[in-house]
Amino acid sequence: MKPILALCWVGFAFELGTLTVIFLEIWKLREMPFLKCLYGDTKAHLLVSLLYSSKFFSEYFSYTACRQLSQLFLAILFFHSSEYIIAITIHGRSNVTFSSLLISRGYLLAMFGSLLEYFVEIVLFPGLKEIWWISYLGLAMVVIGEIMRKAAILTAQRAFTHLIRIYYVEDHKLVTHGIYRYMRHPGYSGFLIWGVGTQIMLCNPVSAIAFALVIWLFFYKRIPYEEYFLRQFFGTDYEEYARLVPSGVPFVK
Repeated sequence: MKPILALCWVGFAFELGTLTVIFLEIWKLREMPFLKCLYGDTKAHLLVSLLYSSKFFSEYFSYTACRQLSQLFLAILFFHSSEYIIAITIHGRSNVTFSSLLISRGYLLAMFGSLLEYFVEIVLFPGLKEIWWISYLGLAMVVIGEIMRKAAILTAQRAFTHLIRIYYVEDHKLVTHGIYRYMRHPGYSGFLIWGVGTQIMLCNPVSAIAFALVIWLFFYKRIPYEEYFLRQFFGTDYEEYARLVPSGVPFVK
């Protein structure tokens, strides 16, 4: 509750501060003779803008919007910061770069697009964002996906890296216990569930489908490439493991 209320107050404070600055600037300009004639109209427009913006904020940034957006921002913050912290803990600070934050240009564009869809739909179709069971289903997917991915990282330890290893190293072991008993790539499966879940949580139908297709296509290409090297490293052991355990990503063998 507190993060949600905090987000609402931040938005309100930003709006109020902006309007205050505009008002002060207009107040200064009214002293200039050649603008005095415009002051009456400007003041009227300012009052209309103030009333309209307050109405807009109260109408569209409801409790539901504040809750959904705060959940998204907290989910993103926790996911990326924990990935970086765990990577440093396991591999050491000197072996980890900011790429372990997993933030790319494409990722930022995708998230920006999802927010754009959210704000357009909350204005045009506000009832769409009020379907609580869909939003909470997305929240559950975010939590489940996060747990799966972190379980994969903590189980594999040094065998888990954000970049595909193309050369064998001594501490790279074939991990088949824990969550890896049930799927070969639980980290990928967790990220797929997490990513799609963020958009279902926002009740974003377009972005939910787009995220599912783009993330699935990424892993559809990445998994065969990664497993080529795993077969080189572990030979028949990995062949047997792959035969018995599914990949964890739908329609990827």
